[in-house]
Amino acid sequence: MPILIAVLFVLFVIVLITSLKSFGINQEYQRGVLFRLGRLGQTKGPGWYWLIPFVDRVVRVDQRIITYQLETQETITRDGVAVRVNAVLWFRADSPIQVVNAVEDWRAATVQAAETALRDAIGQSDLDHVLKDRATINTRLQQLLREASLKWGVEIDSVEIKDVDIPEQMQRAIAKEAEAIREKRARIVRAEGEEEAAGKLSHAAEVIGNVPGALELRRLQTLAEIGVEHNSTIVAMMPVELVHAARKLAGLPAASEEPESEAI
Repeated sequence: MPILIAVLFVLFVIVLITSLKSFGINQEYQRGVLFRLGRLGQTKGPGWYWLIPFVDRVVRVDQRIITYQLETQETITRDGVAVRVNAVLWFRADSPIQVVNAVEDWRAATVQAAETALRDAIGQSDLDHVLKDRATINTRLQQLLREASLKWGVEIDSVEIKDVDIPEQMQRAIAKEAEAIREKRARIVRAEGEEEAAGKLSHAAEVIGNVPGALELRRLQTLAEIGVEHNSTIVAMMPVELVHAARKLAGLPAASEEPESEAI
């Protein structure tokens, strides 16, 4: 009798262990790829599932987005400038079956493909394009990655260039170029301002020339403005006609030779 109890107890323990081994739970973000006697079966999860002991095997796949910072790549742009570029990659397992069966290590394969695509994208672009239009390069880089990763069941959510390091000599050259461009813009703006001012002055001269007393009024207005702004003695040149008229009114004889203008 004790021997029978011991045998039953051992059988119970074996059944319990087998039952626990055949029971599995996947989280919401996990999927289980089933292999039955080495052949591919259906995908399990999320939630709990049962397996046939010693017959079924499940490989879990995490479908959450993975963020990976690519190593700095030293490459040469299309115009022959050596640069150091690094980027950030976001990817996830889209098809658990392909991820398990198409590639041995899908994470490492995706990272290696991203680093290669990064070098290719930079090599096909000029330095100015790399510095000024990263969005276009990011789009091209993502397209190159998708062509390689879709057959592995991996979805590339995004890839973005994080930093671009260029040689110090090239930085000084770019700074000089930017300074020259700004100087060019400043000269153009100054020339346009002078041209517009000359046009306004020409129009004002035509208006004043058509009105006989406008020039004299403008001269008197200028004298008044100078007298307000500067506390100093002003020497004004009066027309000869005004001097002759004043002498006639005073009964003085006219001079034999009159200068073109007199100062008061």
